[in-house]
Amino acid sequence: MIKKHWFAILIIIVVAVAGFTLTAGKPKQRATAPAAVATVLEKGGYVAGPGLVEPVSEDNKVGSELSGKLREVLVEEGDHVHAGQLVAVLENADLKAQIQTAAAQVKQNEAQVRKTVNGARTQERREAFSTVEENEAVLENARAEMERHNQLFAAGIISREDDERYAREFRVAKAKVEEAQQHHALINDSPREEDIAAAQAALEVAKAQLAEAQARYEKTLIRSPIEGIVLRKHHRSGESVSNSSTAPDPIVTIGDNSVLRVRVDVDETEVAQVRVGQTAYVTADAYRAQKFTGRVIRVGNEMGHKNIRTDEPAERVDTKILETLIQLDPGTQLPDGLRVDAYIKTTPDVAFK
Repeated sequence: MIKKHWFAILIIIVVAVAGFTLTAGKPKQRATAPAAVATVLEKGGYVAGPGLVEPVSEDNKVGSELSGKLREVLVEEGDHVHAGQLVAVLENADLKAQIQTAAAQVKQNEAQVRKTVNGARTQERREAFSTVEENEAVLENARAEMERHNQLFAAGIISREDDERYAREFRVAKAKVEEAQQHHALINDSPREEDIAAAQAALEVAKAQLAEAQARYEKTLIRSPIEGIVLRKHHRSGESVSNSSTAPDPIVTIGDNSVLRVRVDVDETEVAQVRVGQTAYVTADAYRAQKFTGRVIRVGNEMGHKNIRTDEPAERVDTKILETLIQLDPGTQLPDGLRVDAYIKTTPDVAFK
């Protein structure tokens, strides 16, 4: 009985020793929960988030205010352009003709204004006065004939019908004299204020039509709004474009990449740690371990949805972010639109390694 008791105790001791040995031989597991990672980042003194590289001017997508066919695109990707430089031209022969028509109408109305202000020419005044004198001479002749035939009728030599006929001729001659006198007075008089105002108003209308035609023609000349680099050429000569004010249809994309910026999505749980002026750096898979340093120059004021997806399986898409802008140090060369990982220093005693 005693031997069985000691034998049982021996078995228990052997099992316990074996279990301790197996447990001691296993390595300890690392905590990899997201919360633990966030704690490590926070203690590390920086905030991390995905970002996109953009030029200091942002991307200027240059389109047309008119729909039409491109006669010529004058730039290629990588070309340096100046502000106001012509980059593309739409077909515009019909608008050139409208400008010429409107310009001719302006000249015609200018002449009408001068004519109204100056009044009749000296030759026209003389002609009007000569007409008055001519009709007055006819009137005197008609008067003499009427008086002579009145005497003949009174003497019974001619009939009443003949007498009345000469009386009618006299009245016609008198009316013509009055008409010539009125015409001469009109020609010789100063122009009326309302006539001058009407002529000037017609001139202003013609000038406005010319300005409208010129403005429409100018819209067919597509110019660069800034000085920068042609980042993308979206259309070629001969292709049709639509009005970009109603539906985006850029001809070229231009950006000033003399300085680069990174637009970063900062998670809503870390926005309190980000300030303007903090130093930062970014990395990209294409450049491996290389770091591109910069500084936070703008922190957004409104939370929004994520702009950048990292394609990580554990990524949450329902979280809010605060858009933050990092300006990279001068001389940094990165492609526009490159996706990067940004790290913003939140404590002054942390150095980038």
